[in-house]
Parts: sequence; C-alpha cells; structure tokens
Amino acid sequence: MDEKFDCIVIGGGVAGLSAAMTLARNNMKFLLIERGEFSGSKNVSGGVLWGDGLASLVPDYQDEEDGGWERFINHRRLTFMDGQSAFSIDFKSDHFEEKPYKGVIVLRAKFDNWLAGKVQEAIDASDYAEDSFIATSILVEEVLMENGKAVGIRAGEEKFHADCVILAEGVNNLLTRQVGLQDQYVPADYLATGVKEIIRFDRKVLEDRFQLDGLSGMSNEFLGFATDGIEGGGFLYTNRDSISLGLVLGMKSMREKMKPNDRKIYDILTHFKQHPAVKDMIRGGEVVEYSGHAVSTGDMRVMPKEVYADGVLIAGEAANLLMNSGKAIQGMDYALHSGVLAAEAVIDAKKKGDFSAASLKQYREALEDSFVMKDMRNFQKAVHFLHSEQLFGMVPNLVCDFGRQFFTIENKPTPKTGKMLSNAVKRHSSYTELLKLGIKGARAL
Repeated sequence: MDEKFDCIVIGGGVAGLSAAMTLARNNMKFLLIERGEFSGSKNVSGGVLWGDGLASLVPDYQDEEDGGWERFINHRRLTFMDGQSAFSIDFKSDHFEEKPYKGVIVLRAKFDNWLAGKVQEAIDASDYAEDSFIATSILVEEVLMENGKAVGIRAGEEKFHADCVILAEGVNNLLTRQVGLQDQYVPADYLATGVKEIIRFDRKVLEDRFQLDGLSGMSNEFLGFATDGIEGGGFLYTNRDSISLGLVLGMKSMREKMKPNDRKIYDILTHFKQHPAVKDMIRGGEVVEYSGHAVSTGDMRVMPKEVYADGVLIAGEAANLLMNSGKAIQGMDYALHSGVLAAEAVIDAKKKGDFSAASLKQYREALEDSFVMKDMRNFQKAVHFLHSEQLFGMVPNLVCDFGRQFFTIENKPTPKTGKMLSNAVKRHSSYTELLKLGIKGARAL
C-alpha cells in the first residue's frame, strides 16, 4: 500500500474515531491505525461521556437497542467518607432523561468497538469506500519527518505517507514526544493512576439496589477514606449488568506515602471496598475484571508545547485534554470534540492545499474558542484546589463527624446544630482554616 492519504489518524480511541468519522463524512481519504486487535481492546478505562457530542457523531445512538453505551446518567451523588461513616450529596432529576442525553456511562472496550463500526459505515458511504481504512494490530513506531514536516508514519518495515497526521495516541504520548511537541519527561506530579474493578450483578438486583429504571444510571464520586490518605478519589458507575468501581490516585502522593514493601495499590482498593457504605453496595457481586492505567490530572502545565506543527495535530489525552473541576471528570467529551476539530482543520487544509503549521493553526484557534479550552482555563484553579490535602482528609472527616452528631438521636438533651458543627470543627480543623479553604474554593470554582 504505497498510496498517499489525505490524513493518517493514530489511535482508535474516542479522539481518533471522532476525527475519522468527520474525515469520512467529508470524503477524505484516510488511514486510521490502532495497535489493539480492535478499537477498545487495549482500553481499560470507562466512565461517563458527558455532553451531547456523541449525538453529533451518531444522531440516533440513544434509540439503538444494543448501542455501545451502558446507561444514561439521571442520578448523581458525591460521598464524603471517614472510617465508619458516609455523608452524601444526592441529586436526581427527570431533566436528565431528555434526549440527547447529557451523560452516558460507557465501558470503553465495548464503546470504542461500536463507534469504530459506525466509522466503517461512514467510510462505506463515502467516495473513498475502497481507499480509506481502519487498520488494527499495528504499532506505529515513528512519525516520518521531512524538513521538519510530518509526512507519514512507519510501522515495522512498512511506511505510509499522508499530507497530515493526527496523533490521538492517549496519555502515553510517545509519538507526540518524538515530533518534539512534548517534553521527554512528564513529572509524576501531573499524573495519576486509575485502578478499577468491574463487578457483575444479576441485572434486576443491580437495578433494585441502585434504584434504576430502564436504562437510567448513577454516578457516585467519593472523597476521604476512599483513598486511605493518598491524594485522589473514588468512583462508582452503574453499567447494564455490572458496576465500575475504582480509585484515581496521585502518583506523587503515592510515592510520598506508600513505602516500599508496604501497601500496594490494590490494597488501597480493597480497603475502599471494605468501608461499610461501599460493602453494602457491592454485596453479592462478582469481580470479573481488574485493570489499572495512567491518567492525566488535567493540569495545563503538562500540556504539549503546542497542539499543531507542520503536518501534524494532537487530539484527546495525547494533548492532556482532561479536567476534574470537582463537578465531573471530563476527558472523553474533550477527546471527542478535539478529534472533530482536528479533522475539520485537516479538511480545510486540504481545500487550501496547505498543511503547514500556519494553516493548521486554525485547530488551536478552534480549540481555544471551544468549551474544551475555555473550561480548562476557567477551572484551572479548581484543578489545583482539588489537590489540597484538606479535601481528602480534614473535610470528609469533619463532614462525617457532623453527620454522626446530627443524625444520632439519644435519650439526653440534644445540642443545637451550631454546637454540633462547632464540635466537629474543633476536632478536625479551625474556623480560620475553613475560612481560608472556603475562600480558595470560591475563587477556584
């Protein structure tokens, strides 16, 4: 295969597939390369795809009986935990049921494979049905460069040429580093490790336990005891007949607080599962999968030097486009939108016959004008705020202490609510420290 493509997309995740879908629908000749057996085969992550971007790629996805998604979110919960208690903020609303859904739970191995099928359908309907390809089980070892411009890729002894390359390779962005847009070393301060179990239930048991109706679903985030003193948080998402349960732990914090031959990361997950609140939720379930992977923390200081250069664009988590603002962990929606914007920049470059950095700069401009970079810039202080040690130690302990006092009824005089709060503050912090934290949080959020 020595033909020249309009574009080569590296990575069959959400960013790469979204770019490929956009290219196919605009009659571009492209090659998408995925190193796994199929799209999603090496992707162990999963969670919530927020927003309605999926509807722009697959307009009728919510009406498919066996679509690639698990459930739509109509119930959200944030839980503060100490060693014996859990205090939750709970929100459930019918407005979440409006289509297109504003959040769908996915298992990436299933979802990415399904989306790849939709991309193939778009290829088959395009003018290049015989010339565009999704190629799997191929490891791209090098981006080919000529005079500082990306002109294709090398996989083993095979070389493939294109006017432009979109790098959607994920957080382990080796090719992004090879083309000189990312520093060779990314400090652990800006990375985290995600660990997750898939726990299977009888579907009726799952729906009864989590109060689910039809394909409605719940997301639950946890702070405090969940991470056993290490910076990070826990999560639980309801799939069709299973739950995704896990932790995201800061690598820097793990390095500082986990001694050699002491706790392992799966020991912390086991500790989390033994908490009374979590133990009740997972009772009777069968663990069918365990996985771990590196994730970005969404700190803009670790973004590549630029997201474009001569003949190359970077999309999704390869560009560290991910954010946890405290309201939600957003990554897949950023990947989807950035993939679309990268493909649109390639389409315009093709029309102009110019794939130089000056031409592809419009991708950066479109990204800056989108919700992706606007949110990342607006909430960057929130990203830093969520790394405050008080949020996974003092705050959950204080909240649970107050909850135990407030909800416990005894046959003796009951103190006023203000006194209960004061007692909790004195045991775990001070009003001065809380005021400082509150001001910092208000500015960040």
